[in-house]
Amino acid sequence: MCAADPRVVLGLHRSRHERQLLTGALDLGVTELDTSSNYLGFLSHEKLASTAADLLPQFRVSTKVGYFQTQGGVEHSLDPLRLRTGVQQAGRGLGREPDLVFLHNPEHSLQKPVSHGQDALAQACAALDDATTKGMCGAWGIASWDPSPLSGLINTTMPRPSVLMVRAGLLVGNRTLLAADALSAAWSLDDGMLWGMSPFGGSTNAPVWERVDPRVFLRDGGLSCVQAAFRAAYHLPQVRAIAVGTDEPAHLSELVDALTCEVDERVIREYRNLLPRAPRSQPV
Repeated sequence: MCAADPRVVLGLHRSRHERQLLTGALDLGVTELDTSSNYLGFLSHEKLASTAADLLPQFRVSTKVGYFQTQGGVEHSLDPLRLRTGVQQAGRGLGREPDLVFLHNPEHSLQKPVSHGQDALAQACAALDDATTKGMCGAWGIASWDPSPLSGLINTTMPRPSVLMVRAGLLVGNRTLLAADALSAAWSLDDGMLWGMSPFGGSTNAPVWERVDPRVFLRDGGLSCVQAAFRAAYHLPQVRAIAVGTDEPAHLSELVDALTCEVDERVIREYRNLLPRAPRSQPV
């Protein structure tokens, strides 16, 4: 079993940010909301504040900084000053301090030699740690789409994030799973400090879901394939919460219902043992 009481976090990556979705989430007991400074064309925070300012106090709100709007488009940066400014702007946009701010995809700016990357990552972590200490946010974490470049950069002098969010689920390749395990070990993060994202690889309508039956990972039946894939994602890698995007309260309800089923850990272990033998064309 993963850590007790697995949770659903409502992610707003592709969301229209409609009030009906937020009220529906609260009705289901989903009280965590995850967005980012660059979602909805860099207007996510302001849209939430204008649409549902009265609802936001009922949510634990997480957001992300790392992508910045420029005259030429969008760029990624680990510059400490820009990150601190991004945290401040998030609070102003939301009309309240975020409960959690993620450093968004730091690997995007870590393509240089290891020595430079380690210093850049350390400074970025220190900037968010300082923002937390100064009350600009409740806590800070790291959200990484591809954690592989990060696993060799961690040392004991870096501030430790409160949460690590990585891709989770049956479409995540072995390299990413191993990197997530390595990061959590390097920072001594327990299961309660690990979140997953993108459990369906972007869409529940992808052709792959017509070719596999994720219900083999469950101890009991009664779930749909979508529900089973979602429930198994909490063990690939081992996470406490998963941020999932939808604009349909009915779909969110379906996922919340899936949390009551138990996963067969033996099958999960067998699956992970098979992953290193998978063809190189498999996702990372």
